[in-house]
Amino acid sequence: MPDLKSMPIDAHTQVVGVLGYPVRHSLSPTMHNAAFEALGLNWVYLAFEVPPERLAEAIAGMRALGIRGLNLTIPHKEAACSLVDRLTAQAEAIGAVNTLFWDGDTLVGDNTDAEGFLRSLLEAGVEPKGQRVLVLGAGGSARAIVYALRQRGASVWLANRNLQRAEQLAQRYDAEGVLPLDAAALAPQLTRFDGVVNCTPLGMHPNEETMPPLPIANLPAHAWVCDLVYRPLETRLLREAHAHGLKTVSGLGMLLWQGALAFERWTGTSAPVAVMARALLEKLA
Repeated sequence: MPDLKSMPIDAHTQVVGVLGYPVRHSLSPTMHNAAFEALGLNWVYLAFEVPPERLAEAIAGMRALGIRGLNLTIPHKEAACSLVDRLTAQAEAIGAVNTLFWDGDTLVGDNTDAEGFLRSLLEAGVEPKGQRVLVLGAGGSARAIVYALRQRGASVWLANRNLQRAEQLAQRYDAEGVLPLDAAALAPQLTRFDGVVNCTPLGMHPNEETMPPLPIANLPAHAWVCDLVYRPLETRLLREAHAHGLKTVSGLGMLLWQGALAFERWTGTSAPVAVMARALLEKLA
């Protein structure tokens, strides 16, 4: 991340940021401030730790202070939907917001997670159209992933410990079916899938040796595995998939592309994606 003292912080500096709880671990300031510096923009990106009961106050503060844009992360993505003036079609369909931007005097809630995820797959050489994809988890992240895959023309199954929650998500997006997130139950089913996306936090730092109960060896040789966890860059799930000769996609690409899309919403300028990617990799090294 560039040294903020070297950036032109003055009375004209435009402020954007991320609201979350917790949020101190966020890599978004790193990639966005690197992008602003690279383009010579007098902007700064900050992290704001906001508990759920103060989200409405925080967004009111955005309006009052003239903050140019915000990202929203856990646990605010769903609650923010009712606190904006308008939702984009994607945000409405997903039922979650990760980006706030201004359209004149109108505060718009958008969701760049779905498009960011899809771009990360395509950049990695994975085209999910017409494929059978198993999504692990049925939480907030899974909503955007299932939406993106269905929009692209993939057939989607969900695996989750809470089957009722998975059923609700499957019905919302017309997914094919629901399976228990259990190794014994999944083992005989995996041969039919072309891809797997992990939307659970299993494997995330500091619990790097955990992974979803997925019998990797049962996946077909052409299958790909994507893990939305990006800390560490290569999770245990991805290591095991790689060891079995499967194509792997890390979660860093989705983080990068959802951020690049938000950057463009705020600034009206193409994001310097290579600069942002380099900043993220340096931070994670």
